[in-house]
Amino acid sequence: MKKTSILNIAILLSGICMFSCSSQERSHSEVDQQVDSLLKLMTIDEKIGQTYLVNGSGETTESLIKEGKLGSVINVIDPEVLNHLQKIAVEESRLGIPVLIGRDIIHGFNTIFPIPLGQAATWNPEIVKDAAKVAAAEARRLGIHWTFSPMLDVSRDARWGRIAESFGEDTYLTSVLGVAMVQGFQGDDLKDQKSLAACIKHFAAYGAAEGGRDYNTADMSLQTLHNVYLPPFRAAAEAGAATLMVSFNEINGIPSSGNRYLVKEVLKNDWKFDGMVVSDWASILEMVNHGFAKDARHAATLAMNAGIDMEMVTNCYTDHLKELIENGEVSMDILNDAVRRILKLKFQLGLFDNPYVEIEKSNPVPDPTNLRIAYETTLQSLVLLKNAENVLPLDKNARKIAILGPMADNGHDQMGTWVFDGDEKTIITPYKSIEAFLGREKIIFKLALPYTRSFDKSGFPEAILAARQSDAVIVFAGEESILSGEAHSLADITLPGAQEELIAELSKTGKPVIVVIMAGRQVALGNIEPYADAILYAWHPGTMGGPAISDVLFGVRSPEGRSPVSFPQMSGQEPFYYNHKNTGRPP
Repeated sequence: MKKTSILNIAILLSGICMFSCSSQERSHSEVDQQVDSLLKLMTIDEKIGQTYLVNGSGETTESLIKEGKLGSVINVIDPEVLNHLQKIAVEESRLGIPVLIGRDIIHGFNTIFPIPLGQAATWNPEIVKDAAKVAAAEARRLGIHWTFSPMLDVSRDARWGRIAESFGEDTYLTSVLGVAMVQGFQGDDLKDQKSLAACIKHFAAYGAAEGGRDYNTADMSLQTLHNVYLPPFRAAAEAGAATLMVSFNEINGIPSSGNRYLVKEVLKNDWKFDGMVVSDWASILEMVNHGFAKDARHAATLAMNAGIDMEMVTNCYTDHLKELIENGEVSMDILNDAVRRILKLKFQLGLFDNPYVEIEKSNPVPDPTNLRIAYETTLQSLVLLKNAENVLPLDKNARKIAILGPMADNGHDQMGTWVFDGDEKTIITPYKSIEAFLGREKIIFKLALPYTRSFDKSGFPEAILAARQSDAVIVFAGEESILSGEAHSLADITLPGAQEELIAELSKTGKPVIVVIMAGRQVALGNIEPYADAILYAWHPGTMGGPAISDVLFGVRSPEGRSPVSFPQMSGQEPFYYNHKNTGRPP
């Protein structure tokens, strides 16, 4: 029997207009009816296939889609390839269920915004929402439906690399900005071709990893868990977040990927979350490494019974769920609930209406409106930490300004961590912006250090000479983007390389020294604060970092950011946050 005949039968049996109803005509109850009708037609293999999320495309991916054994794909952004995969799913698989396409879109797609920690410094939910809207529109035009963002882990240890993806140390601020980002990504209707399904992550307490070491254990009281780490997730879930991702870590001895209390009882039963729950990358299988599951089969049992609807990249479900259901170790009702949530998302996204992307519209270039939003977001994220004797703003009529440091003209690292689709050629650096503002003849530009981690001081003499020849010195210091993000935690959060020594040497010239720091975390400032007349914290600011920083330095605009995290004097103070409990002897 031809595929089209089977599809027609499916439509007739369901008694609904699976393909012909307009987006506006479908209510939530109609979507539920569509999902239930489709679910009744599915074999157990097809159901398990919907729980499988793979990375990338290829012959194996295509074969699995055709057989109905694969429901979602991540990290494919070629619209022609995506259309090809959707064509196989819709026209060659038995039931024609489209594929869900995911991508990590953390702080921009083509237009790169400040890292989330920088966005948190705006304390402005509307600008965070606007930035997410831009990212969603740019990504959806390529055929992407789903982003693994926002990250709602309350983060109180700057050594943890993923603090860059967070909204900082405060529970309430994280809740407010998390809701704003979800609303920006999802818009008013997921079927809108400018919307993405958001994924709130990592559930839960990933930011409380011991010692700031990524993937590490979190051990805490239920009081702390519910009062500090869970409220942002609840706020975003109640705001309509479409999906949620569980975390890598274990909490109080139980990995999140098998934590029935967290996922089944709290999230799904108590909070009534009706979205889809996905594992983190290989986190179900990693329960074996934790020592919580004895093997992949046991991991599949634990995860599905805990309420994890979809497995990312590993094969615990595809290899073992069928047997587990036949043996009664996992109920068919639990599998049906998981598949129902996945199908519901696909209907909500309008994929059954049209899963394809228009190729001629699939190459978005940042437009002036998007760049203006990026500029405004960056401006509102800039935090002036020190301004001794009002050395800022600088006089635009100064004879000479020395621009120094490895971050002055570094488009790649200015983008920050978790940027897959930005183009460093589109990044406007501070050096380029200041040169355009003052004119080349008023600038002396020297790197002093080739990159942030360098201890090569051979460029110091030229930098010191440039400082002596100038009215003021601007040092662009910080971290390379690779020093923050996943699996990039640090024991030492002072400025890397010889940057601190450079700042100290420049201060000996007697010229005003303005330090602009671009980093993925708050760095310990105790070693540089005495030598800097002004400190402007710019995080990793993204595409429009240069114009925003230049405008603040020369008084065109005022810095508007307020820090969402506490700055330590030295690394050994971490974890360091403002609302710690008093001890019996507070001083």
